[in-house]
Amino acid sequence: MSRHTQITFDAHDPRALSSFWRDVLGYVHPAPPGVDLPEGADPLAAWDDFLARIGVPEEQRNTRSAIEDPDGHGPRLFFQQVSEEKVAKNRVHLDVRAAPGLQGEERMAALEAECGRLVALGATRVRRYEPAPPLGGGHIVMADPEGNEFCLD
Repeated sequence: MSRHTQITFDAHDPRALSSFWRDVLGYVHPAPPGVDLPEGADPLAAWDDFLARIGVPEEQRNTRSAIEDPDGHGPRLFFQQVSEEKVAKNRVHLDVRAAPGLQGEERMAALEAECGRLVALGATRVRRYEPAPPLGGGHIVMADPEGNEFCLD
């Protein structure tokens, strides 16, 4: 029997980091429990209202956040607030598959285009790896706004 997975990020600002990854992946913030959001409603505003209604103090309302794949295929991403700084390279990272099936210059051009979009969202470009056949198709290492490494693949 297979298991569903959730990927958890430690963060200083869970709401901001979840919003970054929402835009990177095309995910959505889910509605609060028992809340039916009308078309076009802001789920983060709904969460603010929900948390206030159940008595969560304002200073604790950005201690966690989550995003989900609207098609239900990808894993849920959860963001939890921590006070510690990131001090070393990630031992696990996400690969954002931005050029599936492409090779050579066409692949690298697609990765560069996506890199530009993500930099505009707040990511940092770290390093480009050129294609190295037969096993290396080329990729770009990036970091999210809180320094977590990920690859454009």
